[in-house]
Amino acid sequence: MKFSTIAEKVQITVASSLNAAPDHDPDIFGMAAVDQALAGTLSYIEGDKFAASIATTQATALILPPSSELQAQADARGLAWLSASDPRLAFARAIALFYTPYQPTPGIHPTATIDPSATIGANVALGANVVIQAGASLGDGVCIHPNVVVYPDVQIGNRTVLHANCVIHERSQIGADCTVHSGAVIGAEGFGFVPTAQGWEKMEQSGFVVIEDGVRVGSNSTIDRPAVGTTRVGRGTKLDNLVHIAHGCQVGEGVVMAAQVGMAGGVIIGNRVILAGQVGIANQAKIGDGAIATAKAGIHADVAPGEIVTGIPALPHKVFLKASAVYRRLPEMYKTLQRLQKRLS
Repeated sequence: MKFSTIAEKVQITVASSLNAAPDHDPDIFGMAAVDQALAGTLSYIEGDKFAASIATTQATALILPPSSELQAQADARGLAWLSASDPRLAFARAIALFYTPYQPTPGIHPTATIDPSATIGANVALGANVVIQAGASLGDGVCIHPNVVVYPDVQIGNRTVLHANCVIHERSQIGADCTVHSGAVIGAEGFGFVPTAQGWEKMEQSGFVVIEDGVRVGSNSTIDRPAVGTTRVGRGTKLDNLVHIAHGCQVGEGVVMAAQVGMAGGVIIGNRVILAGQVGIANQAKIGDGAIATAKAGIHADVAPGEIVTGIPALPHKVFLKASAVYRRLPEMYKTLQRLQKRLS
């Protein structure tokens, strides 16, 4: 593919080496990280922090931020370049020009088991050993990879993809254009038990899970149904692998959760929240719109909208940094305290 074609199709190009040298329009056959690039590949530089890579990369072309200094460095090496306000986004769009995820052709594998009462839309692809149980409804263009089990009365929206070996439990509702990756379990019963003198008595989980349009659920993640009502994941939310959303949680729109985030029952997450890896959230906590929890934060209380929290237990990030500075000085402060105690005695 010609470099000029890529520059046009990423749609956010601010400037390009083609403006000054239209004849320098190399063929690009693939994408690569800047430190692993070979001749004929396109890579990107996200900012000045990675500027040194321009001098060493073997890439034929680069996506750069709008920096005349970086552009001059690329020109000095004879590299084609395009400038974008968001180089990472431009790189993502360029990857899509070269790679299309595997998509089986529509059709039903002969080993698939479909209950006669299930409703199957047009252009659906069902892989080997898929099980679709009574009353389930699949929209148009749904793709279900091998060994997926869809329990009774599940609803799956148009163009949603279920990857191999995931399980969708009864009455779960999954919207359009969602992706559920391998090993994920949607709508299994929540962890509900009542203590009695004889031990733990099970509370039946009669609710169901609702996943809105455009949600991505990572591999081996779990979203549990509640005793009553719904567990809900809002439109456009993205879950990494090994995320656990407990019974009755309400997750807003555009939320991002990195790997191993876990939340107890009844948690409420606002819109556009970012939860970094291994964040843990206690029962009934509320996280406001736009809040950010850094890696391994342990959240035991409500977090205000827009707040950044860090640590265990989670503190406002600026407070945590100040506390960390004091913590590092504790041995020195302890010695000072001992000297003062000796003087006083």
